[in-house]
Amino acid sequence: MSSGTRPPDGDVAHRRRKRRPLRGLLQSNVFLTIVSYSIHGVLTFIHWTNRFVPASDDFVKKSEGMRPGIFAMWHGQQYLIPYHRPKSEPVAALVSRSQDAEINARILELNGVKTVRGSGGRPSYFQNQKGGAQALRGLIRAIRDGYNITIIADISKSTPRQASEGIVMLAKLSGRPIFPIALATSNHYVFKKTWDKTTINLPFGRGCLKIGDPVYVPRNSSEEELQEFRKILTEEMNRVTSQAYEAVGVRE
Repeated sequence: MSSGTRPPDGDVAHRRRKRRPLRGLLQSNVFLTIVSYSIHGVLTFIHWTNRFVPASDDFVKKSEGMRPGIFAMWHGQQYLIPYHRPKSEPVAALVSRSQDAEINARILELNGVKTVRGSGGRPSYFQNQKGGAQALRGLIRAIRDGYNITIIADISKSTPRQASEGIVMLAKLSGRPIFPIALATSNHYVFKKTWDKTTINLPFGRGCLKIGDPVYVPRNSSEEELQEFRKILTEEMNRVTSQAYEAVGVRE
């Protein structure tokens, strides 16, 4: 067959049939369970083998009298944060409904975190696409039940480290403060070619958890004011992220 010639339909169908068993295996409950438990075990080990420096903030003291709160983190920086929370604090997390996020959801649940599935960054947050409206109701319900919320503040595959509309709208509707949060370890590996510079924490180093000043979004905020709160939140999150890295003696 010459270059650029389309393969016969039968060949395409044959290749698709060959891929189906592998796809089925990767999506099977057994495979997802094994991978989730394995990653959970690795993350637990990494957490316990990092020595957290005195500059780390105390979750309970920093948010005293202001919980339940909305704890915001950046994409690619979030993997160890659930392992640092006080086990007595109820926490719920927003996780994408996509199949790719199923392992993330299971790892969070193994760590005692309740998951709310949906998309919270784009305007679809308030529409039925991607379960946005359902996610919004689920998060507000969790807050009313006393759960702290953890949520990724920037939008996947969009501009990194830019707080989304969804998180400030959640704060407006729920009346709860947003706490910027960041965790850094001195030993880590950065995937520099990923859109969010995904950072994998490594064991046997120093760690630091930083929690920024709360950002309150009044219920009567206009659209223009919401955009201003996005900027404020973005600046505060970048500030605490830099602080966390500086505290463990490395540059981000």
